[in-house]
Amino acid sequence: MRGSELPEVCVVGLGYIGLPTAAVIARAGMKVLGLDVSQNVVDTINRGEIHIEEVDLDGLVHGVVQRGLLRAATAIAPADVFVIAVPTPFAKDGKHTPDTSYVLSAAENVAAVLKSGDTIILESTSPVGTTEQMRDLIARQRPDLKMPGLCEGTPDVAIAYCPERVLPGRILEELTNNDRSIGGITPRCARKALAFYKRFVRGTCVTTDARSAEMTKLVENAYRDVNIAFANELSVVADAMGLDVWEVIRLANRHPRVNILQPGPGVGGHCIAVDPWFIVHGAPDETPLIRTARGVNDGKIHHVIARAAALVESHPDAKIACLGLAFKANIDDFRESPARLVAATLARRFGDRVHVVEPYAAQLPIEFTDTGAHLIDVDTALETCDVLIVLVDHDVFKSVPLAEREDKAVYDTRGIWPDQPTPSASVPDNLRKAG
Repeated sequence: MRGSELPEVCVVGLGYIGLPTAAVIARAGMKVLGLDVSQNVVDTINRGEIHIEEVDLDGLVHGVVQRGLLRAATAIAPADVFVIAVPTPFAKDGKHTPDTSYVLSAAENVAAVLKSGDTIILESTSPVGTTEQMRDLIARQRPDLKMPGLCEGTPDVAIAYCPERVLPGRILEELTNNDRSIGGITPRCARKALAFYKRFVRGTCVTTDARSAEMTKLVENAYRDVNIAFANELSVVADAMGLDVWEVIRLANRHPRVNILQPGPGVGGHCIAVDPWFIVHGAPDETPLIRTARGVNDGKIHHVIARAAALVESHPDAKIACLGLAFKANIDDFRESPARLVAATLARRFGDRVHVVEPYAAQLPIEFTDTGAHLIDVDTALETCDVLIVLVDHDVFKSVPLAEREDKAVYDTRGIWPDQPTPSASVPDNLRKAG
């Protein structure tokens, strides 16, 4: 491929990051093969449809598929640039150990079709050193190709790390406009990856080494986790002191150098709730603050469960509506969601008294099976339930006026209804404002 030609691209993994990334690259005019292990995902995309919820993604995918710029498959094919966007979950050892097997499996798949001049870019959030591990695996698979950092002279391929930095609900906009940190195994690798990203990214692209780029992604999410932990701990303190945490934060944030985040029922998603553990795993003796923040945010979930259960028990004959299962507002992503854990725990304890309102779900997750809980819409909840437990700040919940909920017992863990009347004396103090 000459420098003036558009590269052919293979995106490995078509999930919440991979599919939007593939579509944005295709929109820039490059032919993209999207690779996924699920035949259903492949068939859905090849029809010009999507299997995830994201603003404006459906129209974009339909357009690039119709133009022949994006197709999906379960089998890899040669390309000029390979972008790996597969999950990096915890290993099943109960110790928050990072599982990079999906990344290494994807790299092994890529190695089979690799040719001289290709570029491989890892986007999956990964522990420090994963890009080098990927390079070493490819080197073992393809001894005929010279690998960066392992050879004299010019290597045959370029390998780099470039993490996404996106907010669900704004992924397409942020993939294009956010700055990117591009870490190469060597400076030459970083420059080759930079040339690729400049074809579709308007934000500033900064080059560095692969290990620094890997750590940068983890640090960004650990920073958020630590600051959310302060807000969540503050909310528990406010409960104990009989204070309105939302009022305290509102007033404290009037200080010109104070910006306390908003508390909630915990921390969820596959980034903030997971990535800090990758740093702890890499340096267990040097990360007491990060480890403690994780404990505070996980502990907040159990605090919410206890207070929600107390409210339910104080209304023994009432129907309960748990509002929301997603890990954040206005998305259909339930991974690592504290709301989901709270609602499922209440459903197992209180059975068919519990109803769940989640506008982004067609059915309840598997852990609700045999609990007796039902999925209902918000209107039915307002008509039939006397106890409302707000777990997610979806816009549809924010829009409910006081007139439709003033006679309800409410536990608002998101602070979306500041005008809600104080609960009756039979409800433990400050349940509405806890969280």
